[in-house]
Amino acid sequence: MLREKPPTLTLDQQNQTGFHVAGAWLVHVLSAKPVIDDLKIQLEQAKAQTALAWDLSQISALDHIGAQMLWQAWGKKRPANLILNPAHEGLFERLEQANQITIPRPAKPRLNRVMRLGAVMLGFLEHLRGFFILLGQLVLDIGLFIRHPLKGPWKELSANLYRTGFQALGITALVGLLIGVVLSYLSAQQLSAFGGDLFIVNILGMSIVRELGPMLAAILIAGRSGSAITAQLGVMRVTEELDAMRVMGIPQGYRLIMPKVLALAVAMPLIVIWTDVMALIGGMISAQIILGMSPEFFLYKLPDAVPMANYWIGLGKGSVFGILIALVACHFGLRIKPNTESLGQGTTSSVVIAITVVIIADAVFAVIFSKAGY
Repeated sequence: MLREKPPTLTLDQQNQTGFHVAGAWLVHVLSAKPVIDDLKIQLEQAKAQTALAWDLSQISALDHIGAQMLWQAWGKKRPANLILNPAHEGLFERLEQANQITIPRPAKPRLNRVMRLGAVMLGFLEHLRGFFILLGQLVLDIGLFIRHPLKGPWKELSANLYRTGFQALGITALVGLLIGVVLSYLSAQQLSAFGGDLFIVNILGMSIVRELGPMLAAILIAGRSGSAITAQLGVMRVTEELDAMRVMGIPQGYRLIMPKVLALAVAMPLIVIWTDVMALIGGMISAQIILGMSPEFFLYKLPDAVPMANYWIGLGKGSVFGILIALVACHFGLRIKPNTESLGQGTTSSVVIAITVVIIADAVFAVIFSKAGY
């Protein structure tokens, strides 16, 4: 096999009338470092001399890469005076056709700010409509459960109580204990400066039993159990189990939604009590270390510092928070599309919206019961 001649580009030195192109303009020949560098310099100089003729009849071999280099030097159009080997005509014809293709630009969205705001509001109203439909179906399912308790989903209810209640005791106890220690430590530093050590019982009791206990438990359950509920329903959507239940005539709300809502409605007040106890234990430990207050004295002063109404308000908050978390988690779980990307987005949205709804509900409780428990 004969070795290809190296590609050359020379200018007619006598008449300065045109360029002579010769050799093998092939990719494996052009890939040599000195060759490609020299040709790039010569082609850049040739760009400024568009009126000169180009003689390509002496090219021994030409591929698309070599033709593309010459095409770029010509400004993506044929020179006026071009001598071309007929065998190479097809390469430049394809380059001309490719140059005529117009790439469509992505259409700019015509939505202005008002229209985008309207789209967001329509999406919110659509979510709100789906939420109330789910709530109405839940009421009907609970009515059916009350009328026929022996045929109710007791196994599903028991399983959800175990997963959302018992399995959450560890994390709620740890976080509650640490919050009690931190709150007691910071409060003790300020109270000791003014000689109000005894009021630490009032601060810890009211803040934990009425506000921090239910709110802390709800946020933990929303992140732990709420995301698990959404992911479970989403996986059932991806694996088409929900469609199979519909085909077999199994009511999704009665077997899936209602047990989860009732389980959290029952488990959340118990978790709130558990979180309150652990937070108060942490506060007692910190108060004893910093202020020298004995646990016996702390427990003796606690009933006087925290009226009984605050316990019932905290338990009521826990039950309402549990119902809201379960409804939000089920709402987003049922809206997940059968793909993994939608599963991740739905789980994230479920946790964020559930925590937001819990905070809004807590603000409503604060306004309604602003004069109770003091």
